[in-house]
Amino acid sequence: MSIIHKTTLTPTKLELLTGWLPGQPWYVGQRRAPELLRAGGFRLDDPQGEVGIEFMVATDGSDDRAVAYLVPLTYRASALAGAEAALVGTTEHGVLGRRWVYDGVSDPVLVGQLVALLHGRAEPQMQSVSDTPDPTVTCVPMADGIALAVESAVVGNGPHGTGLQVGSVNGDGALVITLDRVVEPGLGSDDAVPGSVYAGWRWADGTAARGRFAAARYA
Repeated sequence: MSIIHKTTLTPTKLELLTGWLPGQPWYVGQRRAPELLRAGGFRLDDPQGEVGIEFMVATDGSDDRAVAYLVPLTYRASALAGAEAALVGTTEHGVLGRRWVYDGVSDPVLVGQLVALLHGRAEPQMQSVSDTPDPTVTCVPMADGIALAVESAVVGNGPHGTGLQVGSVNGDGALVITLDRVVEPGLGSDDAVPGSVYAGWRWADGTAARGRFAAARYA
């Protein structure tokens, strides 16, 4: 169950992302610090109740060239061994104390729950409300196959997004998941196909948008 504490973070998530985003291969900003706003997203529950899992959308800019980034994040009470390159930063939580914040594509807990979501075994949760499903997130479960995220690897991280390869236990081959790091508006529930996740966000002027966050296939 996701428990959302109404408290402070120092530095804030957006402050951490402002320093981290320009170093990513899918960042499209030009010679300036990002002007980020928290714009949308959803959460998934960790079955063990230890790791926070959030799929955050942050918008950069307020004009017609604004960009929306999908940043899957995990929040941990201690450092994740072997994930130094995926560390976004640390922050002081007003209730939980120091938290280690990671780019979630390298965190096995997030990957495991994303796989569960893609197979209909996890339910999206509201981003800012405790223990409340988010009905606005559309996920069409994969028609076949049951993958277990016992092993995963980032196999591509470039201008078009991040690719993950997850081992399969049923002979269907590896599960390949693509996360759209720069999310584009214009796609909704009617466009969803098996193994895809669609959700919404808002631009700086309050305009609602919706698009694909992730897609998966067996290869």
